[in-house]
Amino acid sequence: MTASPQATAAPSVTRVSGPIVAAGGMRGAQMYEVVLVGDLGLIGEVVRLVDDSATITVYEDTSMLKPGAPVHRTGAPLSVWLGPGLVGNIYDGVQRPLPGIQKASGAWIRRGEKVAPLDAAKPWPFEPVAAPGQPVEAGQVLGDVQETPLVKHRILVPPGVRGTLESIAAKGEYTLQQTLAVLDTPDGPKELAMLQKWPVRRPRPIRERLRTGEPLVTGQRIIDTFFPIAKGGTAAIPGGFGTGKTIVQHQLAKWSDAEVIVYIGCGERGNEMTEVLREFPELKDPRSGRPLMERTILIANTSNMPVAAREVSIYTGITLAEYYRDMGKNVAVFADSTSRWAEALRELAARLEEMPAEEGFPATLPARLAQFYERGGAVRTLGGEAASVSIVGAVSPPGGDFSEPVTQHTRRFTRCFWALDTELAYARHHPSIHWLRSYSEYIEDVSAWWQKEAPDWADMRTEALTILQREDRLQQIVKLVGPDVLPDTQRLVLFVSEILKDGFLAQDAYDDRDSYCSPARQVALLRIILMLYRRGRDLVQAGLPLARLREMKCVPDIVRARSVYGNDELQGLEQLGQRVLAEVGRAAKELPR
Repeated sequence: MTASPQATAAPSVTRVSGPIVAAGGMRGAQMYEVVLVGDLGLIGEVVRLVDDSATITVYEDTSMLKPGAPVHRTGAPLSVWLGPGLVGNIYDGVQRPLPGIQKASGAWIRRGEKVAPLDAAKPWPFEPVAAPGQPVEAGQVLGDVQETPLVKHRILVPPGVRGTLESIAAKGEYTLQQTLAVLDTPDGPKELAMLQKWPVRRPRPIRERLRTGEPLVTGQRIIDTFFPIAKGGTAAIPGGFGTGKTIVQHQLAKWSDAEVIVYIGCGERGNEMTEVLREFPELKDPRSGRPLMERTILIANTSNMPVAAREVSIYTGITLAEYYRDMGKNVAVFADSTSRWAEALRELAARLEEMPAEEGFPATLPARLAQFYERGGAVRTLGGEAASVSIVGAVSPPGGDFSEPVTQHTRRFTRCFWALDTELAYARHHPSIHWLRSYSEYIEDVSAWWQKEAPDWADMRTEALTILQREDRLQQIVKLVGPDVLPDTQRLVLFVSEILKDGFLAQDAYDDRDSYCSPARQVALLRIILMLYRRGRDLVQAGLPLARLREMKCVPDIVRARSVYGNDELQGLEQLGQRVLAEVGRAAKELPR
């Protein structure tokens, strides 16, 4: 009896629609299984199954691909390589190393290019910390590898594995695939090496989620002081074209105090990613003095790369972050931008002929955003250590319209909202985060930490925001009748608000002194401005003309202080505060008795 043609037919392409390929003869395939399409072996992923037909998303250019081309199944989901060598590397959306591709084929990525994500031949110095005969469980540390001067890479027992350690390698140099340990497990002996693999769409397991309590210090005053994000928190940076989303993301990636940074350039212009690739190797970590690339992983999937790979780049980045989180590290993920990622979802959904929802985005957009942001958080790892993954996603609403679907759905799943304002950006006020449209729900979570750093932080923050809110209301009157009709007490609010905006909220990303501002310097600057406001308010209420306060020589120095005094020059700020008190004291003597 002969088998039916359908049962014996080899898998092959039946239809091509851009990055979406239909294939027949796929009986037995699984959802999200990786396949190699065509003679070049283009990387693809099964996204739909009907009988023996499969719909495949191809992560490479499908030009010249035609019906009848072979399809080869791998039997495995899309997975990333995990091991020493990730930090300091640059990948595309499916973890192909761009430096390795450049060595192999030059400046252009050839279709079907296959380069291992990690150098399997490179030896790494391994130092064991476990001993033979010791029972071990998933997440337990077997040994350490000094991956870079800033990152100690911990070799862990993989998730789902437990047993008794039969043997472990001695201190020395080993390659990624050499056996380091042998475990006696209920299923028999299991060999463990440095290299692990993990499906990108499956979150790595944890023991429990923890309440966040420590802020992710970014060195940006308006963020750390006014709208802080906790370690393990989530934040969105929405803004129209030209408002500085990418620069803010660069600043956060450069200066935030996470131990490992994962920067995902998702659908952004190539020149912006080029700037990152040029800057990061030259920049120094403010805490260690070492190059920032020694704690950074870059994923570059620019706008001219295949749209399908843009969709998966988010999952590649968050999986790498979870891997370092499992070592007990605080990791920060910066995605620029999730709007380009959502556009990739929209294009793929259209080619899959799915029913569109708002503005053509797929109905699954909220669920997909939730799946991404919920992989962040402060956790207790399988090994019992406290660690975190913080996620900051930029959003690019067309025309700066925050009511569009990606921005609105992102607000549902993040607890920080740093709204960039077009008018501030055009006025060259950077970062252009609007202090009245932004918010943070982590204030209570980080207040205990700030209480130790500056006991009066909460009061100063509230007072400064109140001044800015009052100024916004007064500006409505000023626009109608001018500032001259206001009493001096209200004009003082306008005066101090300008000092707050220019001397505290504005921060030049290209100023060597002010690009990064330590929490101690942030508090010192704000304290001086509020000191001027409090003392000035008392004098104005007592009858001193506001013009006398404006004439004080210390006022321009307060505005310039952010660029004059560096993070290690707090004594200079203290002396400036004493000068303010002295000049206000001299002005007080001019009051009528």
